[in-house]
Amino acid sequence: MAGESKAKVIPLHSNSGRSTAQRRAAAARADSSRRHPSVFSDSGAHASAEQIAAVVREIDQARGAAAGAGGADATPSELAKRIGAGAEFIRQRMMGDYTVDEFGFDPHLNNAIFLPLLRGLFKSWFRVEVSGVENLPVTGAALIVANHAGVLPFDGLMTSVAVHDNHPTNRDLRLLAADMVFDMPFVGQAARKAGHTMACTSDAHRLLAAGELTAVFPEGYKGLGKHFKDRYKLQRFGRGGFVAAALRTKAPIVPCSIVGSEEIYPMIADVKLLARLLGLPYFPVTPLFPLAGPVGLVPLPSKWHIQFGEPIYTSDYDEASADDPMVTFELTDHVRETIQQTLYQLLANRRNAFFG
Repeated sequence: MAGESKAKVIPLHSNSGRSTAQRRAAAARADSSRRHPSVFSDSGAHASAEQIAAVVREIDQARGAAAGAGGADATPSELAKRIGAGAEFIRQRMMGDYTVDEFGFDPHLNNAIFLPLLRGLFKSWFRVEVSGVENLPVTGAALIVANHAGVLPFDGLMTSVAVHDNHPTNRDLRLLAADMVFDMPFVGQAARKAGHTMACTSDAHRLLAAGELTAVFPEGYKGLGKHFKDRYKLQRFGRGGFVAAALRTKAPIVPCSIVGSEEIYPMIADVKLLARLLGLPYFPVTPLFPLAGPVGLVPLPSKWHIQFGEPIYTSDYDEASADDPMVTFELTDHVRETIQQTLYQLLANRRNAFFG
């Protein structure tokens, strides 16, 4: 008929064997054709760009809504992505298409294996909250100085995830760890590949001179192995070697306060005889370890908060300051006091150790 529209509506195919998401997307396309006939008509070649864009937007919105409603339809594509990523990872490893720095750090392995494993603990078990990331430099060196606790050094691992996942450029955090870590089979090699190195002034200086974000835990074993009754009371900060490294490289010092790590293994006693026999700095006794056996090795799910404080700049100090014990002592004490006061503030705002 002369007055009849020439629009060709896209026919809906049979619904048998089609998912809800697919039916909704098809219905959306048909609805779009009815509301924008010129785009789907024989004369649609002359349709305006605005009309075409409007239809495309509607179809995309319908697909997005359908994918949200039918999550099962999105699973295969997500699984395909993971399989593809895994295949690409294996290909790069086999072809040697990755780099390792002079310390043994393997960013390719760290990003693909170590960080995803730690991310589960970070997000679901400890439910870590992070604040003050804006105090970390976008580029260049900085020395992060943090409190240390919890029998096992989960605080260092969680801090590395906090930096990588919350920093605007996803920077890697290089941890300075105790010598014993690198003496342990498999653990030492994994630590090297994850970017950790020995907690000595020379390695700290080399990392900072290379512009790396570096973390140190000056309490060492004194912090990790303290009794639960002494929780959140900072121990002595060594001899200030980390401060000397920051002064020599003009790197800012960023105090970092961690709340939550003290509760993962509440240490009620230290069996010193067993510690000496086993060559350990301490042998902890907690409410679950060693009585509960392997179950006692599972950390309790305390609620964490990691806060990075305002940087303490070292650029105004002269070169001789790094060798001046009075300067290093004063700066070390200032950093320690800053962390301690921040811990008190975070604890005052915390309602419960396990629920925040």
